[in-house]
Amino acid sequence: MPVLSLEAIGAGDVDTVGGKGASLGELTGAGLPVPPGFVVTAGTYRTFIEEAGIDEELFEAVDVDVEDSAALSAAADRAQELILNAAFPDSLRSEVLQAYDGLGDGEAFVAVRSSATAEDLPDASFAGQQETFLNVTGEALLERIRECWASLFTQRAIYYRQKQGFDHSAVNIAVVVQRMVDAEKSGVMFTSHPSTGDPRMIIESAWGLGEAVVSGSVSPDNYVVDRESEAVEEVTVAEKKVMHVRDDETGETVERAVPDDRREQRVLSDEELDRLREIGERVEGHYGTPQDVEWAIYDGEVYMLQSRPITTIDDGEIGETDGSRMDDPVGSASEAQATDGSGVVEGKSDDDGADAGGVLVQGLGSSPGTATGAVRIVGKLDELDKVGEGDIIVTEMTTPDMVPAMKRADGIVTDEGGMTSHAAIVSRELGVPAVVGAGNATTVLSDGQQVTLDGDKGAVREGRDTSEPEREPIEDARPETPVKPMTATEVKVNVSIPEAAERAAATGADGVGLLRIEHMILSLGKTPKKYVADNGERAYVDEIVDGVQTVADEFYPRPVRVRTLDAPTDEFRELEGGEDEPEEHNPMLGYRGIRRSLDTPDVFAHELAAFRRLYEMGYDNIEIMFPLVNDAEDVLRTKRLMEEAGIDPDKRRWGVMIETPASALGVDRMAEAGIDFASFGTNDLTQYTLAVDRNNGNVADRFDELHPAVLELIGKTIETCREHDVDTSICGQAGSKPEMVRFLVDEGVSSISANIDAVRDVQHEVKRVEQKLMLESVR
Repeated sequence: MPVLSLEAIGAGDVDTVGGKGASLGELTGAGLPVPPGFVVTAGTYRTFIEEAGIDEELFEAVDVDVEDSAALSAAADRAQELILNAAFPDSLRSEVLQAYDGLGDGEAFVAVRSSATAEDLPDASFAGQQETFLNVTGEALLERIRECWASLFTQRAIYYRQKQGFDHSAVNIAVVVQRMVDAEKSGVMFTSHPSTGDPRMIIESAWGLGEAVVSGSVSPDNYVVDRESEAVEEVTVAEKKVMHVRDDETGETVERAVPDDRREQRVLSDEELDRLREIGERVEGHYGTPQDVEWAIYDGEVYMLQSRPITTIDDGEIGETDGSRMDDPVGSASEAQATDGSGVVEGKSDDDGADAGGVLVQGLGSSPGTATGAVRIVGKLDELDKVGEGDIIVTEMTTPDMVPAMKRADGIVTDEGGMTSHAAIVSRELGVPAVVGAGNATTVLSDGQQVTLDGDKGAVREGRDTSEPEREPIEDARPETPVKPMTATEVKVNVSIPEAAERAAATGADGVGLLRIEHMILSLGKTPKKYVADNGERAYVDEIVDGVQTVADEFYPRPVRVRTLDAPTDEFRELEGGEDEPEEHNPMLGYRGIRRSLDTPDVFAHELAAFRRLYEMGYDNIEIMFPLVNDAEDVLRTKRLMEEAGIDPDKRRWGVMIETPASALGVDRMAEAGIDFASFGTNDLTQYTLAVDRNNGNVADRFDELHPAVLELIGKTIETCREHDVDTSICGQAGSKPEMVRFLVDEGVSSISANIDAVRDVQHEVKRVEQKLMLESVR
C-alpha cells in the first residue's frame, strides 16, 4: 500500500517504512503516547519515479565525476528538478490527503520527515542529508513529500553515496507524516545510564520545540533520576537563551529569545520527571533494552517523538558506535564509553627485548601515555619510509610532511620544540605519546634500539616495557565519565589535522573551535603557488575540501570553525617553491596570516573557492575564521573577497582571531564591519603583548597567558563583543588551563576550545564556575 498508518506498522517493517517509521509504529502498537501519523512507503517513491518516467534519466543525471564541482552541482539541480516537476498520480494524491484529513479535520500541522529503509544508507551514516519539514499544512504536504524525495539528490548526498559505493538506483526512501506537538517544553531521555546500564535516567529539557535541544542551539536543563528510589538525584538548571516555537501567523518554526523570567527557570517539575520516568520504564521494558528517547510536553501531556536503543552498553566493555549521531544531548554515543585509563601503547617490534631500564633522554612530556618499540632516527624527509607500525620516531623536529609517519608510529621524540610545537600538538591530537625538547635524542639514541617512551614524565628509558595492556588512541579520548556536564558556555575542541577528527569527535565536544588549514597545505610539500602551477587550481582546492570535509563530517551538525592559511615564511621556505620566500628575522611578526592572504588575493581565492564548494555540498556547519587581523580595514577587504568568491557574508558565519593588542582594542569597529565571532589566539596575543618570543628559550619563563595585561585585553574584548552581539571564544593553548577557564566564564565568553585531552576537564571546570556564579547571584 502507498500509505500505512502508524497503527499498522511494527518493528519488522524497516524495509517498507524505514527506521523512523518502524520505531514510531512499534511504539504506537505498544500503547505508548505517540502523536498520530502515517508513512508514505519507500515503494511509493520508487513507483512515483517509474510511473513519471523519470527513473532512467534521474540515475543517468547523477552518474558524474563528483570531484568536478560544476558537474556535481548540475547533476543535483537536474535530479531534483526531475522529481519536483513530476506530477503526483491522482490515486496517490487522494490517499495521502485522505490520511492527512484523518489527523485533524484537514487543518492539522504535521511534521514531514525522511525515513531511511536501511541503517547503512547515507542519511543514517551522514546526518543531515535528507530533509525534515515542520509545521506543514495540507496545502503544502504533497510538495514537502516530493522535497523529501528530492533531497536524496543534493550535492552532498550524491557525493557521499558515490564515495561509499552505494548504487543511486538501489536507494529508496520513505516519508513519515506525523501530527506536530506544539511543545511547551521538550527534550531527550536516556532510560538507563548510557555506559553502565545502571537504573539511572538522564533527562534534558528546554522550552519550546525539541529541535533546539537536539541541534545544540540551546544548553538544556539536566536531570538525573534514580529509577529504583524514584528520587531526583541531581538538577542542573542552564541559562536557556533561545527556544524554537511555531509562529502563529506563518505556521513556520522560528527561533525566539526566551523571556527573561524563564531563562534560568527550571523547566521540569518533579511530577513531570516522574511521568517521564514511568514512560521511560515502559519503553525500555517493551524493547528489553535501554532507550534514547525524544519527548515533548503540551497541555500537561507527555508525548514520545522517537526512540532508539542505546548502543554503548556492553556488559562493562567498550561499545562500538558508527559515530553518525552527532546530536546526542548528553554527549554522543561515542562519548558514553569507558576506557581502561592506562594511557599505554604496547610496541609492535619483532624483538621483545628487555624490561625498561634507566633514563636515556629527558625532555618535556607533551603527549601522555607510554609507548615501547624500536627507534627510527629521521634526519630527512626521504627517511620517513623506514618508520613502520609501532616504531618510535626520533627527529630534530617534526613538520607537516611527517604526519603520515607519525600516524604509523607508537611514539615521537624530538630534540627541539615545546608544548606548542608541531610535534606536541599533532601527537596529542593523534593520541601518540611524545617527548619534545629532549635536546640530544638524535645523537644519544640509535636506529633499531629498543626503548620505552613515557609521555607523562618526558623520559625515554632503555629497553622495552611490555607489562602494560594495549590501548587505542580513539578509545582513550573517550571520557571515562559518560554523562557530559551541561554548560551554558560551549566547550569545543582544537583540531590541527584531519586525521585527528575521529579522536576529537570522541570527546563529545560541542564542535571544533579551531581547525588549522595550514597543516593540510604544508603537507603537500609545495607552496600553494607551486602546487597550483604543477597540479592545477582544482587539485589544490580538492585537497582543502577533502581535509575540511573529513572534520565537518565527524562533527555534523555541530559547528567546525576553520582558520584560513597562517604559515610563516620560514615554514614556506622548507617547501618546494619556497626559495622566493623573504628572509625574515622574526617570521612570527612578518608575512603571515590575513596580511599574506590580502597581498596575494589570487592564491587566497583558491581557499575561498574551497569554502564555497563545501557550502554548496551542504556543509552548513562550517564557519570561516581569519587569522592575524589587526583592524576593520582588514575585515572589510576580506569581506569583499568573500563576496567576489561567491560566499554571502550575511548567510555564513565568519569571524576573526584576536591575536594582537591592536585587534583587541579595535574589535568594536570590526563588529560594525560584520563579524559574527572573535576568537582569542592566546599564544600570539601573549607574545605580542609582553614582547616575549614564545620560541626563545632565553625568555620562555616570562611567557604568561595569565599576565594581568593579557587578561585585561581579553576581558575588554569580551565586554565589547557582548555589547555588539558578537560571540567570543578562545582557541589558544591557554583555553585548557583551569585558571583561564575560570576567568573566561566569569567574563562571559561564549565558548572555550580546548585540546583533545583536556575537553572533559574543561567541561567540568566550566560547570563548576557557572554553578558558583548562579549561587552567588541568589545569595
